[in-house]
Amino acid sequence: MEPGPPGSSRPTEPGPCLSSQQGADQAASASLQSAAGAQPGRHSLAVAAVLPAGGCGERMGVPTPKQFCPILERPLISYTLQALERVYWIKDIVVAVTGENMEVMKSIIQKYQHKRISLVEAGVTRHRSIFNGLKALAEDQLNCKLSKPEIVIVHDAVRPFVEEDTLLKVVTAAKKHGAAGAIRPLVSTVISPSADGCLDHSLERARHRASEMPQAFLFDVIYEAYQQCSDYDLEFGTECLQLALKYCCTKAKLVEGSPDLWKVTYKRDLYAVESIIKEKISQEICVVTDIEEDNKYVSHLLEEVLKSELNHVKVTSEALCHAGRDLQQIILDQCYNFVCVNVMTSDFQETQKLLSMLEESNLSILYPVVVVSVHFLDFKLVPPSQKMESLMLIREFAKEVKKRNIWLCGLLISYPQACEVS
Repeated sequence: MEPGPPGSSRPTEPGPCLSSQQGADQAASASLQSAAGAQPGRHSLAVAAVLPAGGCGERMGVPTPKQFCPILERPLISYTLQALERVYWIKDIVVAVTGENMEVMKSIIQKYQHKRISLVEAGVTRHRSIFNGLKALAEDQLNCKLSKPEIVIVHDAVRPFVEEDTLLKVVTAAKKHGAAGAIRPLVSTVISPSADGCLDHSLERARHRASEMPQAFLFDVIYEAYQQCSDYDLEFGTECLQLALKYCCTKAKLVEGSPDLWKVTYKRDLYAVESIIKEKISQEICVVTDIEEDNKYVSHLLEEVLKSELNHVKVTSEALCHAGRDLQQIILDQCYNFVCVNVMTSDFQETQKLLSMLEESNLSILYPVVVVSVHFLDFKLVPPSQKMESLMLIREFAKEVKKRNIWLCGLLISYPQACEVS
């Protein structure tokens, strides 16, 4: 599993054999070693993450806990795990889920090929769930694959858009200060009501901030805080940074977070998440042609039209040669939209080649891949029966590949050969 580049706007990919980001890995590793004060040759910080995922989502107003609500037919928590998995220097990810959802979580891990994930049973409150995750990391048992980290990240299972840059900032600050957390400016004024429901006082919005996730801690600091934590705090508390301050006298460093750190809370937030994901995976279109085609002008014209009409989208063009090296690189770079051009042919050999490459890449495990198979036919030479046969063939192909999360569409364009431009 390879990470994406820090701060990348692209969707992150934990799936197998998708990308090679050694340069980005080395850069992040250097930053982490710098945070640790490491000398050349020394290991960088040992970092783990804990995700409490035992909530029932009462405010969501749906029967399914929000962390398991589907976004593009994939559970929300899978996107969050993906965002953490792309960060190769996070060694272990511990997810706390309720006993009744343990098998559901295991099936998600298997289906979407998540790695480095360990499951523990959640507590009845958020703090108790986090504490269970910390205890799993602290217990250095003989047959346990987990080991105690130097730094632990606490994140929410329903904040899917966390970037590596933010994670690195809070980890670096936690190494220096003992604790750190992301914050955002308040968008509304906070007021305190009196016992009779009237205004008691309001806070000056410019002086206060909203506490967000992720947060990071020296493991010994936050683990000691939870060990000393009162039952009241475990039951009603919500702020981990406050526990570090109250029980370990550790003042957390506050790190300005990005607008994407918001938490999925209400049903309308699910639509917002879906919209953001769709936008991210629609930033590039690759026009694929047969390298032996004589009618290059057609595909070139299509590419130019797409560039003109979709000026906010990157449009590239590649030849579908037998080796497929250039196209394979496009796939590795995580392009999810393809237009396969077939000039003067009604068969699907080129489209089938492209579909085979996409299936082998596992690109569609995490996100839907869209393929538009375009066929230019001379309406004087091709009888209507052949056109209908082509349409039916496209439909059958589409039904089959949709099972693998590839959305195939067919476009038949009739034109006379006399219209060719040399």
